[in-house]
Formats: sequence, structure tokens, C-alpha cells
Amino acid sequence: MLSFLRRREEARNEFPSGPFRFVALDVETANHDRASICQIGIACVRPDNSIETWTTYVDPCTSTWAFTGLHGISQSTVSGAPRFADALSMLETPLGGITIYQHSGFDRSAFRAACALLSRDEPLWIWQNSVTVARRAWPELKGNGGHGLASLKTHLRLSFDHHDAGEDARAAAEVVLHAEKTKGLAICFHDT
Repeated sequence: MLSFLRRREEARNEFPSGPFRFVALDVETANHDRASICQIGIACVRPDNSIETWTTYVDPCTSTWAFTGLHGISQSTVSGAPRFADALSMLETPLGGITIYQHSGFDRSAFRAACALLSRDEPLWIWQNSVTVARRAWPELKGNGGHGLASLKTHLRLSFDHHDAGEDARAAAEVVLHAEKTKGLAICFHDT
């Protein structure tokens, strides 16, 4: 019943309107096929550094669910959710021209794989990596827990539920904001 209520809540959840300094994006997949996106989360960082999170389930149209134990998403969870093509059509324009942070290369590769399945190019978005930012900000973590979200959660005292796309997107945005504030890093939002 809870997943049904959450699905209905997400279905009513309009994508926030900008302006945004940047966004962070995270996906969860149903299985080892990167195109099997079953949840998309986006953390929108406003000019005052407040964060508004948008999340949707996605029906990956698969019967193979290898990661339900990790993220709790199953076929019944995504029943009635938009397919990837519909979710992409909601996001393509609002995310154009805005820097999008992912925490590793996985999220962009999942979008690329899902777009390939639709026989289309991935959107021409400006992608950056919050892992790269974390490595610059906290080099002492190399070999000492690393720069993954689980390690940064402890190191930065972040509070989030790992393996929920909205929560992980918010955490990636917070990593970038922490690097700016505590380390004085000038984060370049439009380099490659």
C-alpha cells in the first residue's frame, strides 16, 4: 500500500521550475542492464543553495528484477509509472543548458543505454561528476573509505537513504555544496 501511495504522490509531483545553479541526477536500475532504469531522482539547487528534489518511478518493461533487495523497487512498485521515453520527454527541455552532476559515470551511461534502446541519441546535457569534486576536496579519503556516497555520508555527516534515486541525487548535490563551502573550491559548472 505504501508503494502505491508513493507512486500516486510521485505522479502528481511536477518538475520544479528554475532558476537553478545546477542539478544532481541519480538513477536506480532493475537489473544489470543499464537501460533498465526504474527510478530517476533529480536534486535542483537554487541560487540560494536550497535543494528541491524531484523523483519518479520508471517502468523499465522488464521481468528481471535483480536489485529489488538493494533499493526496494519491484515490478509492482513501477506498475502504472511512466516509461523511460515519457520520463525523458518531461526532463529533456528543463535540464537543457544546466550542469548535471552524477556521482560516478553510471547515471549518464544508464541514460545513454536507455536512449539507445529507443534508437535515439542521449540529450545534449552538460554532465559533471561529483566524485571528481569530492576527490579534489577530500584527497585524504583515497584508500581511506574512498569517495563513494556511503563513505562521504559518514565523512560529511550527510543524512540520506542510500539507493533511493531522489535521496542519492540530493546527497550528490550536497557533496558539491560542501566542497564549495568548506573547501572554498570554485566549482566550474560548464567545463567538460
